[in-house]
Amino acid sequence: MDKIFNSVDLIPEIQWVIAIILMILVFATILFWIWNKISPSKLVDEMQIRTRSWWVMCFIFLFASLINPVVTYIALGFLSFFTLREIYSLLNLRDMDRFVLFFCYICIPIQYYLAFKGYYTLFLIFIPVFMFIIIPFLLVLTGETKDIIRSMCILPTSLMLGVFGISHLALLISFPEMNSNGVSGKALLLFLIFITEANDIMQFVWGKIFGKTKILPNVSPNKTWEGFIGGVLSTTVIGYFMGFLTPLSSLQLILISPSIAILGFMGDAILSAVKRDFGVKDMSNAIPGHGGILDRVDSLSTTASPFFHIIYLLKIDIKMVYIF
Repeated sequence: MDKIFNSVDLIPEIQWVIAIILMILVFATILFWIWNKISPSKLVDEMQIRTRSWWVMCFIFLFASLINPVVTYIALGFLSFFTLREIYSLLNLRDMDRFVLFFCYICIPIQYYLAFKGYYTLFLIFIPVFMFIIIPFLLVLTGETKDIIRSMCILPTSLMLGVFGISHLALLISFPEMNSNGVSGKALLLFLIFITEANDIMQFVWGKIFGKTKILPNVSPNKTWEGFIGGVLSTTVIGYFMGFLTPLSSLQLILISPSIAILGFMGDAILSAVKRDFGVKDMSNAIPGHGGILDRVDSLSTTASPFFHIIYLLKIDIKMVYIF
């Protein structure tokens, strides 16, 4: 068991944040359960679903913090596998495309292996460069050109959504300590998850209370300008006060926090458009009452990669273990 579990080495700031989050989750769970018993409504049902999602995210962070990195990388790899599986299960692929799917799935262990070994440059270019060339060529080798352009676009894009973005969560865990307070990858992961999910909830709440002007009526009718602006502003405030989990300055926090909110909105909107095209409400029923796995991590798939690279560029002088 010692090989699986690391010693619990969380700085006091992280321990306090986790404790506060757990108390908030317990309070929210009890509150919405009582509210639903007294006055059931669609809003309360939605808040219960989002509260359960927070529980999932909280346990993911605890899992990543307390378990051996090898196990964590494997778990994140399975997360990417299930997101790809959800996407492919809804696609109306050509019969010959299924041959190429095998190579798409093979990308998952390769991508996470590159992250685990610290081959930073190869990690960055493997999917966006190499697989964007290899997959179309494999499709050409099938000998069938009818509708090939559709497959050439869909399959590489699915890797970006399901594998490339999410795999940056693994890279965040690998960051070393960045300052005298012991802020490291674990703290950054907590910050990113907390801010991304807080933005999701705040945009929903502001939209329900004040939402009138729709942003994307043909894609996601529930998204409004009021909800979007309220969520971005709220996330900026929350991110500023959560800044002790990062090595960022006050100005950097004020700039990066709303950027995360906007990127999270983009991820949600992109998946909404995909589901609209598929004619479904959820990507799957993998999580009863919650929809699919990608429904829960859509925002993280678009916030993890930019956040990682922003931190890396701002703290370029940090001694990294990655190979260039």
